[in-house]
Amino acid sequence: MSQGNAVVARNVRLLREQRGLSLAELSRRAGLAKQTLSNLEQGTGNPTVDTLFSIATALGVPVTRLVAEREQVITVQRGDEVVWQQHAGYETRSLDHIYGSGVIENYVVRIRRRSGGALEPSEPHPVGTLEHLFVISGRVRVGPADSPLELAEGDFARYPGDRPHVYESLADESLVHIVVSVPRVQPGTGATSTTRTDGNAKR
Repeated sequence: MSQGNAVVARNVRLLREQRGLSLAELSRRAGLAKQTLSNLEQGTGNPTVDTLFSIATALGVPVTRLVAEREQVITVQRGDEVVWQQHAGYETRSLDHIYGSGVIENYVVRIRRRSGGALEPSEPHPVGTLEHLFVISGRVRVGPADSPLELAEGDFARYPGDRPHVYESLADESLVHIVVSVPRVQPGTGATSTTRTDGNAKR
């Protein structure tokens, strides 16, 4: 199995299972033979570009979600490097796009500087969860516990929320806006829940 095929196989299976779709149902929606999809998920298929686009459309995601390593979902947009789009009477700045179905949670979080002690990472969310964080004021260290990102006022970052992650203020107090996109849970697996507390913003 080539590395490229393994990435596609893993991503297609994950996205299909997040949506509670059987192989037969996804193959029907994509207009593909069930065996073709089965081979692809086992990493033994050699999908064409048209096949990948058909699967992506059926899953409701851009085709890049099928071919990118999970680490590539991390992105950082620095506030002093963005280009604002001019309109009649106002300007806009695009932060990110959210694809697929599921639950979208919005939070404004106040994070205070820790007085001491080890920073305890937050528990992972369900598989496939992404966090989209914009720094309103202050400076923070956030994101995956093993590779956190340092962000300043006006910066934006997207990172996986399905692994241990941290929220730490590098100023006395920081204010951030977080959008959490949680994929649709498979039928029968129960509801997801998110617990957030003030102060150190442990989630």
